[in-house]
Amino acid sequence: MGTVPTVTGWWGSRTDPERIELYTRWSFYSFLGAIPLFAVAVLGAAAQQVSDLAVGVFFAGAVGTTVGGVVVTRRGLAAHRRGEPLPTTTVIAAFAAAGVMAAGGVWAFGSGEPSPAVPWSVALPLGMVLTACSTVWTTRQLVPHTLTIGVLSGFASYLAGTAAPAAVAQGVALTAAVIGVVLAFRFSVWVLDVVQETARSRGVQLQLALAEERLRFARDLHDVMGRDLSTIAVKSQLAGELVRRGQPGAGDELADIARIAEGSLREVREVVRGYRTADLAAELTGARSVLRAAGVACTVTGEDAGAALPAQVHTALGWVVREAVTNVLRHSRAAECTITLSVTPEEVRLSVVNDDAGEAAPGRGNGLTGLAERLAGLDGRLRTRSEDGRFLLDATLPRAAT
Repeated sequence: MGTVPTVTGWWGSRTDPERIELYTRWSFYSFLGAIPLFAVAVLGAAAQQVSDLAVGVFFAGAVGTTVGGVVVTRRGLAAHRRGEPLPTTTVIAAFAAAGVMAAGGVWAFGSGEPSPAVPWSVALPLGMVLTACSTVWTTRQLVPHTLTIGVLSGFASYLAGTAAPAAVAQGVALTAAVIGVVLAFRFSVWVLDVVQETARSRGVQLQLALAEERLRFARDLHDVMGRDLSTIAVKSQLAGELVRRGQPGAGDELADIARIAEGSLREVREVVRGYRTADLAAELTGARSVLRAAGVACTVTGEDAGAALPAQVHTALGWVVREAVTNVLRHSRAAECTITLSVTPEEVRLSVVNDDAGEAAPGRGNGLTGLAERLAGLDGRLRTRSEDGRFLLDATLPRAAT
């Protein structure tokens, strides 16, 4: 009773490919293990007197075939996984043992009345070793060997006194039997390949999912920290300038810096937890405040149109506003920035235009790339261009994006 949980636990700890391989391997091992039993049964049913030496050769060949077949199967499955050929010496040794059993069978049962044990004694050991080789051998290699086994079986039966037509029929039948066993085993190996490939695909999918999650985290962290750090930098410069000039307001700017830092820390925690969203209305309000603090005149048009938008569209456009404002602060010396939100029955469009293309025009940075990926997930698109010294960012989403 105590061993059942152990065996069950051991089997349960195996992966699907390992279980299939164990089943395939031990199923064939059981067939190979039956060869000596076949030898004993045939010897016991023999009608004629069989010499002790012939019995010894036949049974020794049967045991050798079993051992050789197990070794070829084991090494063949390993070679199949690695895409390598079977060791030649192993194959030769296994076929030699099968040949000993075949010769012993012809010797033991070839005298007296014709016996079906003769062709079977040839086809069984050779066919089982050939089946073990089928894990690696190609069809081009298997076909001539299979035909050879059929010819040898029929010829051995003919030498044992079987009429030529009957010997030919036996050879054909045994050829078909060997083909059937080989195909069955190769099918099992094919199933093993499919299961292993499926497991590898799952592993790749897991790695891709992890990589995608890392990219999402990096993108979200960039979105969160980018604007806040830019705002802190602007306000720090402003506070320093106010202090140097002896003007009031430096304390207010420092208080804003502390507030922004606290908010940024809170959002970073939400990024880690995966609960963070961006609110369009809050981002538009923040954009006005931040840009004006940086000396950029900000005009927002169509703000009220966003109130009835779906939550996902609302959030996505909030990220557009955040990234666009970050780019204005980091990459331009703009004096004016216009944010326009327009809604039609089919789509929602958000445009951000500033009057200084700055360094943003030549290419697309990490923030814009991440933003484009975010919109693409909602069947949206992001376009940027430089025109007449202005930088235009245009985001479009289906109104019913999900």
